[in-house]
Amino acid sequence: MPEMTYLQAISDGLREEMRHDETVFCLGEDIGAFGGAFKITEGFIDEFGPDRVWDAPLAENAIIGAAVGAAVEGMRPVCEMQFADFVACGFDQLVNVAAKMHYRQGLAVPMTVRLPSGGGFSGGPFHSQNPEAWFVQAPGLKVVAPSTPADAKGLLAAAIRDPNPVVYLEHKHLYRRARGEVAEGRYEIPLGRARVAREGSELTVVSYGAMVHIALEATDDLDGASVEVLDLRSLVPLDREAILASARKTSKVVVLHEATRSCGVGAEVAALIAQEAFEDLDGPVVRVTAPDCPTPFSPPLERAVLPQVDDVRRACLELLAY
Repeated sequence: MPEMTYLQAISDGLREEMRHDETVFCLGEDIGAFGGAFKITEGFIDEFGPDRVWDAPLAENAIIGAAVGAAVEGMRPVCEMQFADFVACGFDQLVNVAAKMHYRQGLAVPMTVRLPSGGGFSGGPFHSQNPEAWFVQAPGLKVVAPSTPADAKGLLAAAIRDPNPVVYLEHKHLYRRARGEVAEGRYEIPLGRARVAREGSELTVVSYGAMVHIALEATDDLDGASVEVLDLRSLVPLDREAILASARKTSKVVVLHEATRSCGVGAEVAALIAQEAFEDLDGPVVRVTAPDCPTPFSPPLERAVLPQVDDVRRACLELLAY
């Protein structure tokens, strides 16, 4: 299998789906001749033409609204927000229209919204957000957050083929840093299934997206402790069985994510474990997250805000000693 970066895997997955299914098309700002803000769609305009690669105006509400209409009519649009932060401008169309269409009118809305999310590159408060908590609470939306190139391609394919609107969180920090073998051709990774990134027996770290790599690095040599790392991959639907199985197996759990603490995915995971596996625990469920504040521009301040390897190591060691 060829080795790809996370960015190349997303591009490859999108290209494969567009080649296979003529109802799949892209729309977003500067995705045509420019190839997108991060070059995911570079060369797409030459291969697929302007009828399937739409350069949209600076209007996220219109981009998502047009995608909803196209999806209802049988197309499979893939919207690109230049940065996840900007999806707020299209929030109404995504949460109140796309997400509710099947419940309200019985119509499938097979659309995907790609959100380049996360910090780690000094993008500041308007280009570094992790908005997944907005969408995991919106009935009708599915939400995925791959951490590896292979998962990035397979989950994107699954998102595009799904009859429901899917929010696809692709972490910018991983674009050119994460590398790995990626199968050629079309394949999909079913939504709603977590992945054990590393087997362990004494403690579990539950994470997703870029923080999976932080978890693996932080626990690679943790005074000889056997630490399991569970990569959620899919936030909605959430793989409850995998979370509970790992918690019961190790009896100690650290939940790690880059998004702020309040009402997020980590809170749901912690609540699930507390409700369903409380008697299997040997210590409290510990959360390592960003504080409830915007992401700073300043590199030292950004590092202070976002979870780092040392933060995870310290939390794991304290829980192991509990």
